[in-house]
Amino acid sequence: MDFLMQRRPCWVEISTSSFEHNYRVLAQQDGAGPSASGAPAVELLAIVKADAYGHGLALCAPAAIRAGARWLGVTSVEEGVAARGLCPSAEILVIGGPFRGQGASVLSHRLTPVVWEPWHMDELEAAVQAAGSDAGPIHVHLELDTGMSRQGVGASQLAEMLKRLGSGTVLQLGGVMTHLYAADESDGITTRGQFNALAGFLERIEKAGQHAHYLHVGNSAALLAGEVPRELQALCSRFGMQPMMRPGLALYGLAPEFSPQEPSSVAELRPALQPVMTWKTEVVSVRSIEAGQTVGYNGTFVATEPMRLALLAVGYADGLKRALSNRGAVLLREQRAPIVGRISMDQTVVDITDIGGVGPGDEVVLLGAQGAENIPAEEHAGWAGTIAWEILTSIAARVERRAFSAS
Repeated sequence: MDFLMQRRPCWVEISTSSFEHNYRVLAQQDGAGPSASGAPAVELLAIVKADAYGHGLALCAPAAIRAGARWLGVTSVEEGVAARGLCPSAEILVIGGPFRGQGASVLSHRLTPVVWEPWHMDELEAAVQAAGSDAGPIHVHLELDTGMSRQGVGASQLAEMLKRLGSGTVLQLGGVMTHLYAADESDGITTRGQFNALAGFLERIEKAGQHAHYLHVGNSAALLAGEVPRELQALCSRFGMQPMMRPGLALYGLAPEFSPQEPSSVAELRPALQPVMTWKTEVVSVRSIEAGQTVGYNGTFVATEPMRLALLAVGYADGLKRALSNRGAVLLREQRAPIVGRISMDQTVVDITDIGGVGPGDEVVLLGAQGAENIPAEEHAGWAGTIAWEILTSIAARVERRAFSAS
């Protein structure tokens, strides 16, 4: 007899309506509309890589399309194949490029790969040739290295790469792109330098007789700060291209931190973004301990007075950072319950001495809001000495993702 087994109570709730709201907020951001110079509005490519920043590709990719996105951005071909199954008509950009043996999947699933290495071209050309005369060309986006030195074509390799694109070849130049690696630095000095380098690349591409429809740069920080969309539009107006940007974190309801100070446009927009994820678990059991008793591995916490403790069904194997041991907190009955002792692989203990009425089955919030209290990913990141992106993407696959619609 088949039955649905109840899962261990550790899950995240994903508000797809909040995701859609955030996309629309970003699409209406100042600087994203048509420019005075006649350049079209900046199109947004929704970044759903890394399982939609840990939120679940199956939930967030369709939400992006419903909100108006035409383009989705993923890291790998395998992510692209999964996204294609969810969104049959979407344009899907594989930002990490193809690996050897993946060219056939790029072709058959109509993915748009980013390229910057000659061997990328070899792999894709071989796939088209193997598919035969009925195989259409593959449109690629050429990444340009304007200073990050991570991935992208350098100035000395550009001419050779361009020879393999365009009319008469099986690879067509659909877009060019770069990554702004210091968009969260509010003085904009590094970003302006990258735009100068980008303009030089585009002049060379134009002189080589090549033209790409899309020019895309920039992440959430670049979009929110406001200046980059206008600079991008001016460059696109000059070269007759469609501007596009690639927001990620802001789609999930978080705005990046800026240094040395936050632009006023970001401060105004931050409250409009709605968190998409709430991470929850339940109380497993409750116990009392006396002063002098230890809690957890190696006894790193020693009670100085009688205490009440709650055991939670979550640990570092679920993505709750071990660095939060003895310093983080959770929400229980709309109050903060400090984490005590070391976080175990599958379990965590919290102090409920000052929280009355707690019992097994009580709902606990690890990330997100409970009543008037809230623990955002940025606070987890501060406790763990990392960034919010890592907190979100570290939540393990064994933690169930549930679609949630706020009433």
